[in-house]
Amino acid sequence: MLNIFTLANGRLVQEEIESLEELSRFQPIWVDLESPTLDEKRWVTQYYGLSIPEDAMDEDIEESARFYEEDNGELHIRSDFLIDDDEDSRSVRVAFILNLTNPSLRSKGVLFSIHDEDIPVFRLLRLRARRAPGLIEDAREVLLKLFDADAEYSADTLEGIYDDLEKVSTQVLSGDVTDTRAGEVLAAIARQEDLNGRIRRNVMDTRRAVSFMMRSKMLNAEQFEEARQILRDIESLDSHTAFLFDKINFLMDATVGFININQNKIIKIFSVASVALLPPTLIASIYGMNFKYMPELDWSLGYPYVLTLMVASAVGPMWYFRKRGWLKG
Repeated sequence: MLNIFTLANGRLVQEEIESLEELSRFQPIWVDLESPTLDEKRWVTQYYGLSIPEDAMDEDIEESARFYEEDNGELHIRSDFLIDDDEDSRSVRVAFILNLTNPSLRSKGVLFSIHDEDIPVFRLLRLRARRAPGLIEDAREVLLKLFDADAEYSADTLEGIYDDLEKVSTQVLSGDVTDTRAGEVLAAIARQEDLNGRIRRNVMDTRRAVSFMMRSKMLNAEQFEEARQILRDIESLDSHTAFLFDKINFLMDATVGFININQNKIIKIFSVASVALLPPTLIASIYGMNFKYMPELDWSLGYPYVLTLMVASAVGPMWYFRKRGWLKG
């Protein structure tokens, strides 16, 4: 899908392109390629003279190749954006190419973005830019607003983790944690831990991208200050992710502790049963020996006597354990 965005009365207007001829009708500041086809890549290359790298969205490129400037002045930035669905959380690689020097693209320049799937941050920026005139002035502003929205999206996701962990805390600290509930709690904690780790990685990647834009001296004074504010917002998220890691570890340890308590209760039952049945076992062993005259057969009351003695020998230890409180849950 090929979408271009133009400025009209200070608002960002989206147009979906379906042919090469349609590109000549617009002067965009942002060209977005979502899962682009070969024809769409060819249109961009032919009309804008832009060469899209083959490894634009590869995950295994070297870190040093994620932020660089071409000899012709093009700035290449490859950044990860977080997607937090109800069933899955993941990071999506986006390749940005910022062209500010091509005279055919006017003074505002054009931002090109290439990615494999729709990203919530992009939808958020499009919605805001349509409703708030003057929010975006040029291609550099688009890129800055995307990173700003990414930091805000990470903050919103952290708030969601807080809410989910609050529900988990209520379950764990209630004290009634069965093995089934403990399994559910551990699954929920594991998901929040994975999501928190992705957020921490995402904000680190955003910090690097914004820092690269500041070092490249491509921003004016107002945009430079906006970039510094984005970095301050990102710094404020670090303490929250660290706190959530500690909270997750506490809930994990508490849940595992309840699992151990439940297992110890089972082991205690077997231990009490083993000790209580030890005297009857000893009596049965003695009376089962091969005497010259077997007590059970030589004496008519042999069997009742032995059974009564075995029951009494088992009741005694059980009464003692109960008196000491060792049979209580």
